[in-house]
Amino acid sequence: MTTDATITDRLAGLRPDREELLIALLILNSELLLLGVYWVVSSAELTGTLAIRYWIYPFVWINVGLLAIVKTTPVAASSRDRWLAGAIAVGYFAVLAYVGGLVGPDISMAEKNLSLTVLGLPPGWAPTLLYNGSYFAMSLIPFKLVGYAALAYLVYATVLDAAGSAVTGLLGLLSCVSCTWPVLATVASSLLGSGTAIAGAVTAQSYGISTVVFVVTVGLLYWRPFGR
Repeated sequence: MTTDATITDRLAGLRPDREELLIALLILNSELLLLGVYWVVSSAELTGTLAIRYWIYPFVWINVGLLAIVKTTPVAASSRDRWLAGAIAVGYFAVLAYVGGLVGPDISMAEKNLSLTVLGLPPGWAPTLLYNGSYFAMSLIPFKLVGYAALAYLVYATVLDAAGSAVTGLLGLLSCVSCTWPVLATVASSLLGSGTAIAGAVTAQSYGISTVVFVVTVGLLYWRPFGR
């Protein structure tokens, strides 16, 4: 009975009211306008379904991520549990940022510099802040920042839920496949190498696969099955 009530409450929470629907339509129209302006002022060519997908993927990440953040309210918890959940969420974000290519070791063969790319990439990919220093390198892509921040926030809420549950809840959190999917997907694709047909297929479809994994992960973490 409790599970049915929880499912009903979650579905009700996702149902937009009139104001939220208007805001969503405004955001979507603004994004389409932004893409149109970029197409006009840049030298990029939008031909074929492949190019269109690469222009749309970032907004899927951004919209789904922001929606998950807005619709998720962490449960009340003690200061100790909040600090613990915060530390785990920060660590999770750091792992995603590293395996997702936002940060990493410096590129020794490249020039040490800091640059901002605006019109060189479509909206969502840009504005991208690129940095290559003496100790580390950064490639801060907007849609990945928003997406990884949303996942970290959902992990924070999941940890707080599990902290108030029985031991089975904590074990469930540690074995939560949805928490590790983005990391495993990135690592697996890098381990395939670059000389096989499988690797080529994964590389060609990597952002499509990553987007599907991201959306599914957000959905699973939003339901937080290991809650109270």
